Amino acid sequence: MTSPFLHLPPTDRLLSSRTGWTRAHWEALADRMLDALVPYATPGFAQYRLPGRGSWSGVVSDGLEGYARSFLLAAFRIAGAGGDVDPRLVERYAQGLATGTDPDSREAWPKLTECSQQMVEAASVAVALHETRPWIWDKLDTRVQERVVDWFSGFVGHRTWDNNWRLFQVVSEQFLASVGAPYSQSDIDGGLDRIEDWYVGDGWYTDGDGRNFDYYIGWALHLYPLLWSRMAGEDPETGRTKVYRERLGQFLDGYQHFFGTDGAPVHQGRSLTYRYAALAPVWMGALADCTPLSPGRTRRLASGTMRHFAERGVPDERGLLTLGWYDTFLPTTQPYSGPASPYWASKGFLGLLLPADHPTWTAREQALPIEESDQYTALPAPGWLLHGTRDDGIVRLVNHGSDHNPPQGEGEDDPHYATFGYSTATAPESAPHARERAVDNHLALIGPDGTPSRRRRIHPLTCSGRTASSWYEDAGSRVETTSVLHGPWEIRVHRVDAPAGVTVREGGHPVAHRERPQAEEGSGRALARTADGLTSALVGLYGWDSGEASVARDVQANAYGPHSATPCLTRTEHPGGRSVHVSLVALSRDTVHPRALQESVSVAVAEDSVTLTFPDGTTVSA
Repeated sequence: MTSPFLHLPPTDRLLSSRTGWTRAHWEALADRMLDALVPYATPGFAQYRLPGRGSWSGVVSDGLEGYARSFLLAAFRIAGAGGDVDPRLVERYAQGLATGTDPDSREAWPKLTECSQQMVEAASVAVALHETRPWIWDKLDTRVQERVVDWFSGFVGHRTWDNNWRLFQVVSEQFLASVGAPYSQSDIDGGLDRIEDWYVGDGWYTDGDGRNFDYYIGWALHLYPLLWSRMAGEDPETGRTKVYRERLGQFLDGYQHFFGTDGAPVHQGRSLTYRYAALAPVWMGALADCTPLSPGRTRRLASGTMRHFAERGVPDERGLLTLGWYDTFLPTTQPYSGPASPYWASKGFLGLLLPADHPTWTAREQALPIEESDQYTALPAPGWLLHGTRDDGIVRLVNHGSDHNPPQGEGEDDPHYATFGYSTATAPESAPHARERAVDNHLALIGPDGTPSRRRRIHPLTCSGRTASSWYEDAGSRVETTSVLHGPWEIRVHRVDAPAGVTVREGGHPVAHRERPQAEEGSGRALARTADGLTSALVGLYGWDSGEASVARDVQANAYGPHSATPCLTRTEHPGGRSVHVSLVALSRDTVHPRALQESVSVAVAEDSVTLTFPDGTTVSA
């Protein structure tokens, strides 16, 4: 059920048979979130100083963030209603502009300096001002307009970080151009040219140099270029806009498979506290008329995700978004995250810009692909396999390509990028004390001192059909892994080159819950099951004969619940040289029988060749 703290309209199962949600639900949720911010506003409404851990940018920057990011939500609500909203909403954000850009105000916004957090927030203000121009910008006092222009001018000719931040400069300076203020066309062109260097095909970008694949591809690298196009008024059938529309269409063809039947997005990458900002590219596809999704499927996907969080206490009893996923959970965040950072979730309300009579709002909901059949999607550009199962509605992501490291240097093993597996039902063990062990969804080689190897830099090899592979090396050892999908299972074939004496350890998916998960251990197999029936199992098929099976437990390490558990396999005393280890990974809401699986999948190894034979007679070489 939806949170008792939200007062939403009755569901409409005729129009929205899958979710029950209509445009009225979106408007009511937006209003609740905006109203909840008012008690935290400074007197002149230039900042919203929310409760929670501060960012490394300081309290004033955090307050600006509260204004800017919520202004996006307000803008979509105001523009989507044609200005027919509570006039106090418009007044608050207009007054905030006047106060924040007044250098003599105690609430004055920090100047835009190179690579400062203010640049991020300025882009939100620019987009919001553009979308609400008839109701806010055009009615501002000339002196206030001049001060706003002066503030934005801090972008002109200055440097940003060389990733998605380039687009903050693009939209901000395009806003300056749209109101007749000085700007730099070379800044705009330079930012749009730069993202071409990061385009890797099939609708995918990397967020800066390296292999940085995550939700920023959708909610930044696809979103801002088309927002720029709306500001610039470029013909959608020509120039850059035509290219951006084509790429977004390609991207959405695969992106629709990132969402489970229950609406949960795959839990992978940084800034996950932005939650339903993941819907931004889905709505932009409809807004720019370039989506491969039908109107009914677009709304079913978006409403499913919004309802998913609403049913799990997001926003909370105060109407606020907290730093976390469902509850507050700080390991999901980064040092740049402040108490208002989650309000980039406002991007998820982009669909309110579509008029109420648009087919996306009026068509009957259409089922997601996962609601019709099991889904297998290979995404070679990021090096990912997605597999979703109709019966339990879970989507799993197999990672053989995204490590979020710069091209040079040793790199780091961020748990939201480094592991083999992510899903819509689980999160990685991301608390610092858990990462020291590096257990979940990882094949580690443990030295005599107990230190596990780290999968820092991922080197992709193949990704097509239902198979993907990659390798990593650390501390003089090399691990090459091939993942094969069959039915609801993932088979991992590890080829390990390591010195004698190391211990080989593998972990499956971590499951988490309010209650302590149940554990089962047997010969070469381990299982963890939550109180609500989510089961993770790891089954040794080859190379684990003399090893041990166990379940690693932790507390306060997982975004999905305070008690977590991960099935593990361990083999001690590696003989040195090349060894092969094959395991079956299962994550399901159905009953899992590890022993039956162990007896049903056969493995034949001849030197370096591995052949898998499944119960239905299918044979795969891996």
